[in-house]
Amino acid sequence: MSNGKHLAKGSTPPVLGNDGKLRLYSMRFCPYAQRVHLILDAKNIAYHTIYINLSEKPEWYFDKNPLGKVPALEVPGKENITLYESLVVADYIEEAFPDKQRKLYPSDPFKKAQDRILIERFNGAVISPYYRILFSSDGIPPGAITEFGTGLDIFETELKNRGTSYYGGDKPGMLDYMIWPWCERVDLLKFALGDKYELDKQRFGKLLQWRDLMEKDDAVQKSFLSTENHTKFLQSRKSGENNYDILS
Repeated sequence: MSNGKHLAKGSTPPVLGNDGKLRLYSMRFCPYAQRVHLILDAKNIAYHTIYINLSEKPEWYFDKNPLGKVPALEVPGKENITLYESLVVADYIEEAFPDKQRKLYPSDPFKKAQDRILIERFNGAVISPYYRILFSSDGIPPGAITEFGTGLDIFETELKNRGTSYYGGDKPGMLDYMIWPWCERVDLLKFALGDKYELDKQRFGKLLQWRDLMEKDDAVQKSFLSTENHTKFLQSRKSGENNYDILS
């Protein structure tokens, strides 16, 4: 990721020239935006990153994305219309740049559909309880930790059944990259549950091996942040400060 600061209210849209590069509107700590960074970097596609302050959004940004969220992708020649929603953007990049680096979805339509189902299941089975644990203001919600573990069980079993290092085979694919941002942040649960929390090495052995391999992936390395830095931002968010530029 670039080292630019997050643009806020009162800022002007960046002038980037006409170099033909994609423009990704992002936030440094946003896992949904990281999904798109991962796909662009995995496919070795050149792009500009414009960071957005999501607490004090620039007035002009709503012309880019009426929802005011990140990520949003601006395509050369189509500057009046951006694409948004991380899964939509990731699928667009895969289809629009099929010759770049490598394909991230399986060629078999049935296997591709299975991967897309698993991406959707991750949203409900893992991401939902993860955020309930992390941002609960009244203690840990009943059943949330169990639900989170049960969600991860799905992906532990899937990796065992595939018999490969990655969900994508011998290299990470779309499914790997779409679930990675939350696996990068899993140790943030120590912030909510105490330092003794960690994933059970026997129950989640395959997932933990996969996580170690993913950390070394070139595309992951380009957007990777340590648990320490994720924690710093989370602390600033919990305090109401939302310091997006703590690493700038």
